[in-house]
Amino acid sequence: MLIEADLPEDVEALRALVLEQARELDTLKTFRDEVERLRAIIEAMQRYRFGRRSEQLDPDQFELALEEVEAALAAAEQAKEKACKRSVERPRKTNRGSFPSHLERIERLVDVESHDCPCCGGALHQIGEDVSERLDVVPATFRVLVTRRPRYGCRSCESAIVQAPAPARIVEGGIPTEALIAQVLVSKYADHLPLYRQAQIYARQGVQLDRSTLADWVGRAAWYLRPLRDHALEELRRSGRLFADETTAPVLDPGRGRTKTGQLWAYARDDRPWGGSDPPMVAYVYAADRKAERPEAHLEGFAGILQVDGYGGYAALARRRGDVTLAFCWAHVRRKFYELADSSPVASEVLRRIAELYAIEDEVRGSPARQRQTVRNARSRPIVDDLHQYLDTRARQVSTKSRLGEAIRYALTRWDGLLRFLDDGRIDLDNNTVERSIRPLALNRKNALFAGSDEGGDNWAVIATLIENCKLNGIDPNAWLTATLSSLANGHPANRVGELMPWADVG
Repeated sequence: MLIEADLPEDVEALRALVLEQARELDTLKTFRDEVERLRAIIEAMQRYRFGRRSEQLDPDQFELALEEVEAALAAAEQAKEKACKRSVERPRKTNRGSFPSHLERIERLVDVESHDCPCCGGALHQIGEDVSERLDVVPATFRVLVTRRPRYGCRSCESAIVQAPAPARIVEGGIPTEALIAQVLVSKYADHLPLYRQAQIYARQGVQLDRSTLADWVGRAAWYLRPLRDHALEELRRSGRLFADETTAPVLDPGRGRTKTGQLWAYARDDRPWGGSDPPMVAYVYAADRKAERPEAHLEGFAGILQVDGYGGYAALARRRGDVTLAFCWAHVRRKFYELADSSPVASEVLRRIAELYAIEDEVRGSPARQRQTVRNARSRPIVDDLHQYLDTRARQVSTKSRLGEAIRYALTRWDGLLRFLDDGRIDLDNNTVERSIRPLALNRKNALFAGSDEGGDNWAVIATLIENCKLNGIDPNAWLTATLSSLANGHPANRVGELMPWADVG
């Protein structure tokens, strides 16, 4: 901003200054318009993302598009700031203390060249300081651990040779440390980075590792880790309430030269919404098909409430097992009507009433089970009863073959299971807990395309189980895998694998 003292007295100099200011204003207006345009694009995309058709769109594609637009917005704002050279300097933004305390702090002092007063030459004394923190990174680098084992012999007894035993390894005679194997596992199953891409990344640092070599490490690690997955599944079987879901797992079928469709089954527990003390947990199991007997085998010994979607295999399990009771998912009911909301007033009305149920759930989330049940009986039950009457009436007015008729029939045929949350405060309104646990599998499937065999599908289930349990319990999967693989290589007793589980040290 110019003040009177900045203005030149010479007319030509003044004219040049005015022209320069005009050019800067034009440039600034251009960048300001660009910033506003990009912000409008972002707002429109967000409205589209969360609008009525959002469930039909791929959220990953949205994220990619938003990333690109937001990057363009940042570039435009930077250009705008640089164009406004004479603008008043804004207060410096500080972020002291905003980074995790465990991060290493490396201090750098930026001091004046002289401690003598520029006016009188006297000594300056410190009256304060400005401190800023910036996030830095040291790129991942390889190093070589050299292990030396001296051999000792006795001059008197030449046959006696003494040497310390070699440290145990996951890959005997191989080159990787357990930390490197953990890094490969986390990159593949948590960050969804296929092995061939990891090999390309390593090659940029001059480390040539074939994809098949990395695959060998993964398989060996999975063999060691399988008892821990089995332990997680056994723990889940002892729970009184579980979530269950499944997703496809394309698997290479060498005999036919194409892929076949396997299944990854997910069984989960999360008692945090009602204040339960058991840690959240999930276990994945691979199966070559989607037959109804699969969940029955996986849940052998389980007795309690199983919260599921509409897959008929769970209903068959409940019919054969008198100790398993099904609770159905309101989110799946909502989804059926959501697809029709633009064209059907009935669907819109159903969605409005289901939204009222979810609003009540938001209020009681985290409350004790008995309190949740009390609130639900007082406020949710009347909504559910009225909705049942509404659906029953509309079912007689629409064709059973129409999409609306199918949505209504989907809800009414599962009504008993949809009501279960009213009588038990431990039951959630939907199956979203396990669906969130399914999502990492879907992301890995998208990037890896398919597993190489049924055994590879099982390895996938084993490692994904343990990584997801780390995430659920706030544990760093890389550090946990490194420590766990080291313990297993050194002969940790098989009957004490519970001591190694990710939730063991969570208090």
